[in-house]
Amino acid sequence: MLVDPAKTTELGRPVGPDSSLTSWEGEQWKTGGGCAWGWFSYDPDLDLVYYGTGNPSTWNPAQRPGDNRWAMAIVARDATTGMARWVYQMTPHDQWDYDGVNEMILTDQEVGGQKRRLLTHFDRNGFGYTLDRATGALLVAEKFDPSVNWAKRIELDPASPAYGRPVVDERYAPGTTGEDETVTGICPGALGAKNQQPAAYSPATGLFYVPTNHMCMDYEPFHVTYTPGQPYVGATLTLHPPPGTDRTGAFIAWDNLLGRIKWSIPEPFSVWSGALATAGGVVFYGTLEGYLKAVDAVTGRELYRFKTPSGIVGNVTTYMHDGRQYVAVLSGIGGWAGIGLAAGLTDPAEGSGAVGGYAALSQYTAAGGQLTVFALPEP
Repeated sequence: MLVDPAKTTELGRPVGPDSSLTSWEGEQWKTGGGCAWGWFSYDPDLDLVYYGTGNPSTWNPAQRPGDNRWAMAIVARDATTGMARWVYQMTPHDQWDYDGVNEMILTDQEVGGQKRRLLTHFDRNGFGYTLDRATGALLVAEKFDPSVNWAKRIELDPASPAYGRPVVDERYAPGTTGEDETVTGICPGALGAKNQQPAAYSPATGLFYVPTNHMCMDYEPFHVTYTPGQPYVGATLTLHPPPGTDRTGAFIAWDNLLGRIKWSIPEPFSVWSGALATAGGVVFYGTLEGYLKAVDAVTGRELYRFKTPSGIVGNVTTYMHDGRQYVAVLSGIGGWAGIGLAAGLTDPAEGSGAVGGYAALSQYTAAGGQLTVFALPEP
């Protein structure tokens, strides 16, 4: 990544000449992860490309002290030159495998009576971030899942030396307990409070519609040696619901300017499908049991459901053909949450704990693949 020490900024300040490699110990940066494997967004007026970077390696934080820049960051790069205009590291020294690669949703909204170019990002770490996408200014950073406990909050005081950083709860930090010790009850789990499943935005309501995971984990880091071509993980984990509930998902409406949940629909399993918001005030999403659901965009009231043959991990889409509108969804269980059922795995520890965490899923759906298309009433 091209960085200009004097011009590339983080939260309005130049990153400086020692911003990157010195945040790693020795040569660890060479095998340190931070890959960009998710979604890219582009603003043609600003000529900026936006994306997130993944977790640092290994998953054992004791082997890579420091902030591990620029893993776990939002990056805005000049599309013509490749130079980073601004960066923001959401989870310095990530200890939980909270990849920062989820989609960057670009919107133009009023903030304090002025039109602002915004970027909203729902990170696996459980915080929903709203930034000014032109400058990288941090406007909102709040928990979008109430079970999140690895950090108490994000420091939002610009005068604080810790501005923009998470206030980590050391009880849930594997780096505090050390290698070969298990930290229990970390929320969210490594699959995140939201994973690859994309959220949707409705200009009509000003709300974001977000499929979420309500899952925690027990995490034990261990020493690992890098060998090219071999897994380089360095931790074992198990997944489980938060205390006091057996539900592991929710579909929520989120106000990105206030950092608040407008409404929430609890689901028995993680919501692993993408969301679709329509101009007609209807929002669609799918569930791991295989239901396609339609809800009211303002209230969240369920309007319709249809049981497909298998769990839904794809995106709901809509299109026009010969003057008629259609809604389509591909069902076929899979993804991190459904890997046990899809691949026939039985060991609870397999799938980085997902097989055990979602063992009950086999009672509600089966493997398979089908495209289901619905025709809306003719106008």
